[in-house]
Amino acid sequence: MDNFLFKDEPEEATNPKVKADKVWKILIVDDDEAVHQVTKLVLADADIEHRKLEIHSAYSSEEAKEVLSDNDDFCMVFLDVVMETDDAGLQLVGWIRKELQNQAIRIVLRTGQAGTAPEATVIKEFDINDYKEKTDFTAGKMITTVYASIRAYRDIMTIQRSLDGFKQLIKSTHELLKIDQFKAFGSAALDHLMTLMDVESSALYIARNQLDFEQASSNLIIACTGKYVSESESLETSDIDDEVKQRIQEVFATKQSYSDDTCFVGYYETASNTSSVLYINFDDDAEHFKANLVELFATNVALILEGLSKRHEVDRTQRELLYIVGEAIEARCKTTGAHVKRVALICSLFAEKLGLNEQFIESIRLAAPLHDIGKIAIPERVLNKPSNLDEDEWSIMKTHAEIGSEILCQSTSSVAKLGAKLAKYHHENWDGSGYPDGLAGDSIPMEARIMAIADVFDAMGAERSYRKPHSDEKIKEYILSQRGVKFDPKLVDVFIENFDELIAIKQNNPDNN
Repeated sequence: MDNFLFKDEPEEATNPKVKADKVWKILIVDDDEAVHQVTKLVLADADIEHRKLEIHSAYSSEEAKEVLSDNDDFCMVFLDVVMETDDAGLQLVGWIRKELQNQAIRIVLRTGQAGTAPEATVIKEFDINDYKEKTDFTAGKMITTVYASIRAYRDIMTIQRSLDGFKQLIKSTHELLKIDQFKAFGSAALDHLMTLMDVESSALYIARNQLDFEQASSNLIIACTGKYVSESESLETSDIDDEVKQRIQEVFATKQSYSDDTCFVGYYETASNTSSVLYINFDDDAEHFKANLVELFATNVALILEGLSKRHEVDRTQRELLYIVGEAIEARCKTTGAHVKRVALICSLFAEKLGLNEQFIESIRLAAPLHDIGKIAIPERVLNKPSNLDEDEWSIMKTHAEIGSEILCQSTSSVAKLGAKLAKYHHENWDGSGYPDGLAGDSIPMEARIMAIADVFDAMGAERSYRKPHSDEKIKEYILSQRGVKFDPKLVDVFIENFDELIAIKQNNPDNN
């Protein structure tokens, strides 16, 4: 203790703005209890960068290893050289840097026996950040050393967080590119952004503004979290605070990002008619908020969102055109357009119940309306003959399967290719008695087997000019009777198990007579 005294120095005023929940953790490693007491006394009232100090003690290098192994958030350590051995402190330095792989913690070596560890040698051979002799280490110098060490640690951690954030940005953007649904995309974007920012208790959501051809705008909530969670997809009709709504509207209007001590509002424009806003509210504080990183991430999100939006617009247009074509074909056959919609829904339900992949389910739903596209080449006299077809007429009618396949085969899209199989093979029978190729069993493509049962189920329940619709029970009886004859037995089982859902599709999509 005699060699570890401090000169009286005037105290510096402390900053009253101290975060009670955030501290700088310092470890004292020394076998002299007096050193611990004096260090804690000198640093008791210090606050640095608006944080208090939390001081921990270890009385040997082995005890220090246990403490540091269990906690990776110490910003600095005061380390004695001579403890259980003459070089225990120096050995601990090597362990921290090499085995613990902690390059951020600031190590200040303090010794009362400088002769056993000369400063020039220690600085050269060991990865320490400062060297102090206890006899020359005043209270003022200790405070100065702590300030310098903590600020150096802070800067290192800032760089590290930025590097981690950049890595996360690359990873997040890569993962977001795999997502093709708006809601899933929005939720994933927010999750990744929360991880990227590393700011607790922040609430954020993405709103998107798009102008249509008539210059009318709509604000769509793509995703939200925290206190802004809303069931509404529209910003205007949501229960989000009016002040927040106004701020978002102002950013849309000015086309300029905005930030203050309470929030960050980023504006991103990816096309002349498309823009988006990212609103982040600081529930806690913005100390670690990385605006530049968030800007970069949000810009990527906006670009991905724009591409996703355009793809969805193309998909929506494609679906509408497929339904229009299907309805036009059915209209020529003097049946209702609702048939193609019901068949599409029924096919996708079968595919879902069979556990087929999402791409197949979506593709069969899109392609189903085209299953009878070949009928466009069938003469009117044959197509709408009110009585039974003769042998020649039936031969002509059967050609619609191959004609439909030939029409759709001209396209290279996956939906068209699947539609070609639907068109050609949906009149094949499980027992091989169908047309055009007389395929049987598993040699009939699954999509065509699904279409066969879906088409018959819906057609039997629809009214025709030459007959009334069959009852639900009559339809069930017929399809059961064709198990293993006309229809795949497995699909008949699925039909029976989900009969109520199939009836619901028919009831929810009635013909418009």
